[in-house]
Amino acid sequence: MDSQTRRIPLNATFAVLASSVVAFTLMQSLLTPVLATMVTVLHTSQATVTWVLTAYLLAASICTPIMGRIGDLLGRRGVLVFVLLALSVGSLLAAVATNMTVMIIARVVQGLGGGALPLSFGIVRDEFPREKVAGAVGLIASLSAVGGGLGIVLAGPIVDHLGYRWLFWLPMIVTLVAAVAARFLVPPSPERRGGTVSWLPAVLLSAWLVCLLLAMNHAPAEGWGSPVVIGLLAGALVAGGLWIRAEQRAATPLIDLRMLRLTTIWTSNLIALLTGATMYAVFAFLPQFVQTSPSAGYGFGASIAESGLLLLPSSITMFVSGVFAGRLASIISARRVVVLGCLIGGAAMALLAVAHEHTWEIYLSSALIGVGLGLVFAAMSGLVVAAVPPSQTGVASGMNANIRTIGGSVGAALMASVVTSQLMPNGLPERSGYIVGFAAMAFVFVLAAVAALLIPETPSVPRKEPSCAETRPATRS
Repeated sequence: MDSQTRRIPLNATFAVLASSVVAFTLMQSLLTPVLATMVTVLHTSQATVTWVLTAYLLAASICTPIMGRIGDLLGRRGVLVFVLLALSVGSLLAAVATNMTVMIIARVVQGLGGGALPLSFGIVRDEFPREKVAGAVGLIASLSAVGGGLGIVLAGPIVDHLGYRWLFWLPMIVTLVAAVAARFLVPPSPERRGGTVSWLPAVLLSAWLVCLLLAMNHAPAEGWGSPVVIGLLAGALVAGGLWIRAEQRAATPLIDLRMLRLTTIWTSNLIALLTGATMYAVFAFLPQFVQTSPSAGYGFGASIAESGLLLLPSSITMFVSGVFAGRLASIISARRVVVLGCLIGGAAMALLAVAHEHTWEIYLSSALIGVGLGLVFAAMSGLVVAAVPPSQTGVASGMNANIRTIGGSVGAALMASVVTSQLMPNGLPERSGYIVGFAAMAFVFVLAAVAALLIPETPSVPRKEPSCAETRPATRS
């Protein structure tokens, strides 16, 4: 134990948290464009290889709220270091995997990294001055979305120039560096509440999440009315009911259900569900659309790298709008920023539905989608953190991030069902399927804007922007 007091720059702590979150979210999308390559490398089938994505999604969905809760109880810095090391170990296993079994195990281990998001939000609330919390939380939330889009952009160039396995070596290096930096540049939690994790609610939470996400995964291929999908949805409903009952009886609940009844929390979670659905639907199907040969009557015949570049504007504008969301919220309120972001996103999806014959139209729609999502995620995360006591920051933000992921699964499944409802003789989707799908996502954005109107209005408080040189004292114990 070193009791010596030293000064840690706020921007150094923030850089560690930002890199941790981006490294985790990159792994959500980095493999999406290269699944066909993995079929050959891992000697598996097209149906089986989708478990590379599903295993990661399931593990992250389960671990995100649990790791957030453990961080609240035992100290966030130590848990953050642990999840970053787990992400590194999972990346190492994936890099050397020669079969699907090892790859799926690796992806499950990587899923522990889902705790990086709620832990980072909690650390910001612990360490940053009050007037800077909303801006820092909003920027981290935007970076989490940026990472999801950036993975699709980077996958092609990495595979082309370095090789397939560098999709794992590079994240391993980044997360190892982030783990070491977190140990020395993130102060220990000022308060450790002690206690234990309620494991029965954790098991039941895992059960209904697994059933729900598996149902979403199977629905596009097997149909929403298939016995498997109906059985999984019924299982999710039963397990969810048992989870609620267990949480109500637990001495130290994993998630305080009273917190979920707060208007700001349930409306923010509903918005996360809806906007998560649109984001994942775009990231999953816009690359497929532009990669389709023009001989099908639509598409541009783009390569993996070229299709990634068409999504690059969304990553750039998402980051930029996230940076300015806090300043805009201090002028017009965070609620209005969320409404504005949803309406911009809806306009972008409507534009994509009616104008997609030229690449500049794709670039414009992509950029507008990024603006909308950046504003929504940044302002919404700040609202969630401000609405709960510090002891529940990790759980509340973790649940919000989790619901966004669940929304993504639902959105991707619904989009797949719509797009593939009518196929041409060559097996490709009809153009009309994409048009209806993009229009449906525009409607979902409008629903999110309506939900945002229900968020309680908060007074606008001008916030001083943080100085890069600003520091605060910290003690290490």
